[in-house]
Amino acid sequence: MAIEAEEVKVIAHLARIGIEERNVTDYASSLSEILGFVEQMNSVDTTGVEPMSHPLDATQRLRPDEVTEDDRREHYQSGAPAVEAGLYLVPRVVE
Repeated sequence: MAIEAEEVKVIAHLARIGIEERNVTDYASSLSEILGFVEQMNSVDTTGVEPMSHPLDATQRLRPDEVTEDDRREHYQSGAPAVEAGLYLVPRVVE
């Protein structure tokens, strides 16, 4: 699928992307190559191929979901100018 220069301009306008006129042809060529590659990938028969979540079959190391910090709310609020019911009181900024 080939992208024409005018289509690049329309796409750039819709995306609110400023492109220089001298680069439009290069963008059209690059976008055409990308779309051609996508078409090539779509033409591959993937019947029987199980979908993968990662191409390298890697596993993500996760730490246990455990609390590692103490509750220090009172300590932090002890330095605040005004606190009430566990909340910081601040001056009204909107009338």
